[in-house]
Amino acid sequence: MDHCVFIHTNPKQMLGAKVAAYALKRNSNHADRFAVKIISTQDYDWVKSHDGKDYLRDGVWRTWLYDDLQSFTPLRFLPPQLMGYEGRSVVIDPDIFAVDDIWQLLNRDMQGKAILCRMRSRSILSSKHRCKATSVMLLDNSRLRHWNAEDSFKSMFKGELDYHDWICLLKEDEDSIGHFENEWNDFDRLSSTTKMLHNTKRATQPWKTGLPVDWRLAERSRYFPPLRWMLILKRKLFGEYAFLGHYRKHPDTNQEQLFFGLLKECMERNIITAEELEAEMAANHIRHDAPKLLTSVQSLEAWPRFPLKSISRGSA
Repeated sequence: MDHCVFIHTNPKQMLGAKVAAYALKRNSNHADRFAVKIISTQDYDWVKSHDGKDYLRDGVWRTWLYDDLQSFTPLRFLPPQLMGYEGRSVVIDPDIFAVDDIWQLLNRDMQGKAILCRMRSRSILSSKHRCKATSVMLLDNSRLRHWNAEDSFKSMFKGELDYHDWICLLKEDEDSIGHFENEWNDFDRLSSTTKMLHNTKRATQPWKTGLPVDWRLAERSRYFPPLRWMLILKRKLFGEYAFLGHYRKHPDTNQEQLFFGLLKECMERNIITAEELEAEMAANHIRHDAPKLLTSVQSLEAWPRFPLKSISRGSA
């Protein structure tokens, strides 16, 4: 197909990626016109082979952890190459769930741009120096022939490329980047205008409530520079995730209902099996009360606040 949505993930986030893939097809009137593919770190040896090595990030050297919750981010730059630098791609994180038709984004006029995305945050900096939110990107693959994810990844370990500059698109030609509406990458907000919900706040991801935190804190702080050395010492003495506490309950119950409603439908269609769910709970990738929530979750079809239409369903 000329159009494909890629969900980049790792083993820790695979269940979320499968739910995200299902939502994309479920909520599209054009499910037969695009493919959905999950790409995972476990399929790319160059990601794993650098485990424990130092790379450049935010101007300082940090240690690459293959097992980190977000070790999938370098895969954001693979889709053009995987598509033979032809057609269009959308790439999304595994914690992003479509509540509207992704075809509207795949098929929109890019006005000659190579990349469409949203800005990550407000800032007094000019657009050229601000971080773009690469967690959702619409890509014209033919205009991105200079992208080679493996080469760029390895450049970070040579000190030739800073992770921040890469992941924020700061090395791209500014004229090649356009912007779509924030609703296509709606940060922790589910409303009647949301098109894709992104659970960006890791501490409150709805499917993780109560589990031990398993992601790294940033090692650099502009307000307290010694934080880096304190964190490094803590890790050496007590382990990578010591004293980080547990995931908290999400403040918006509708976002919890959304995820578990989609998960329930995945299990009803055998996209995710009961055995797989049990294994994911045992690995602390999903909260241990998931089966209870699945029995009580309201049907998404009957949920008036959920901005879905009566639509056809394709397989994920």
